[in-house]
Amino acid sequence: MSARFPLQRVLDCGIVAVVRSNDSSQLVEVCKALVDGGVDVAEITFTVPGALEVLAAVKKKLGDKLLLGAGTVLDTETARAAILAGAEYLVSPTLNLDVIRLAKRYGKMIMPGVYTPTEALTAWEAGADILKVFPAEIVGPAFFKAMKGPLPQLRLMPTGGVDLNTASSFLEAGAVCLGIGSQLIEPKAVAAGDFGRITSLARQYRQIVSQFQAKSAGK
Repeated sequence: MSARFPLQRVLDCGIVAVVRSNDSSQLVEVCKALVDGGVDVAEITFTVPGALEVLAAVKKKLGDKLLLGAGTVLDTETARAAILAGAEYLVSPTLNLDVIRLAKRYGKMIMPGVYTPTEALTAWEAGADILKVFPAEIVGPAFFKAMKGPLPQLRLMPTGGVDLNTASSFLEAGAVCLGIGSQLIEPKAVAAGDFGRITSLARQYRQIVSQFQAKSAGK
């Protein structure tokens, strides 16, 4: 599959759910709960026990209902294994040019982690589709607004520090989408099997994104 379609799907959804847990047994249901709440883009991080098996299980269960990616991809070996397990895109907390090249080789979308203007432009020139600014809670929305001045072509996604109170601020500052982990997939809800809570939160975040998108379209 071309990376172009997944990219548009991410931009339309406006949210990349970061699925990270020490217990992988309920993550298929977690992903289903996200879809039920309108968040149809999620990454399974490689910090999850048996991440490859979880990727394959989620792909089998939800198919095209979820745009499934792999997160915390630190090297090319992990990247290729994730693609073979069904990942349509790769996300990393750091910048590794070899991982970007591998993603492009297989026609997959890639979101490397960046933290400075130099890293951001280096990743963009190497072919990155979206730049994951991590940890975003340290720099805040002001960083995104500042970056859009000299580098308006970059697609920036904050991860870390995005919650129901800050989501709008990041979008208004220029983020094209939001990476959201424990503030969406609450560890307590996962542990309790409270998938309704995850669905409810997904709807709340999607409403924030939809309102912003509608406002932007009306400008």
